[in-house]
Amino acid sequence: MKEGSIGDPDYYLGAKLQKMTLNSGVDAWAMSSSNYALAAVANVLDQLKSCWGLEHMMPKSAANPFKGGYKPEMDVSPELDAEQAAYYQSHIGILRWLCEIGRIDILVNVSMLASHMALPREGHLEAVYHIYSYLRNKHSARMSFDPTYPEIDMGAFKECDWKTFYGDVKEAIPPNAPEEVRGKEVDLRLYIDSNHAGEEVTRCSCTGFFIFLNMAPVVWFSKRQPTIERSVFAAEFVAMKNGMETLRGL
Repeated sequence: MKEGSIGDPDYYLGAKLQKMTLNSGVDAWAMSSSNYALAAVANVLDQLKSCWGLEHMMPKSAANPFKGGYKPEMDVSPELDAEQAAYYQSHIGILRWLCEIGRIDILVNVSMLASHMALPREGHLEAVYHIYSYLRNKHSARMSFDPTYPEIDMGAFKECDWKTFYGDVKEAIPPNAPEEVRGKEVDLRLYIDSNHAGEEVTRCSCTGFFIFLNMAPVVWFSKRQPTIERSVFAAEFVAMKNGMETLRGL
């Protein structure tokens, strides 16, 4: 490394990094996408004004990422032409990166709009502007990575004997794994949900989950399921399968 380049991280791929003290008194790292979000909003406003004179297309204020009751799959507004579609796709990419660097509050909305990349409509583009307006008003959100261990009551989990179904199986541990723990142990937790038949046109469900390392969120995910399930249980099971595969990989 270059002399003088070693130190605490400050800025990483659009995200501002800094230390903070949580309400519990614990010191933790925090990540903010405020600068990236404001730059993206300014870029959109500049394009709307200089290219089309349509800066009024972005609402002055937005309390939520979507207008109340808006469903992208039900949008029947005119289709965008090739140039406008490419413009729409580029902004979906920008919003997706904002999700990656901590804006999980727009994750579901961006995922829904991203499913219309092949055939975007004017209403979908207006929804993108609405998300930008929301970000302009709420750009200062930040995500903290709490390193403390969660308090989990293991007695709340019912013990079950599954040997009848699976036999006397054991966890598959790599043969080259170290015999002793190296470093501090960590706790991984998965919170998962699905909305059965959430899309009114295809009747597809959506999978959503969070993975926490100790008390810090490290993975967030929202995506339409590739199959159509006939029950809430089946949609939840598909979501659980996807979440567990990600958790096991991590």
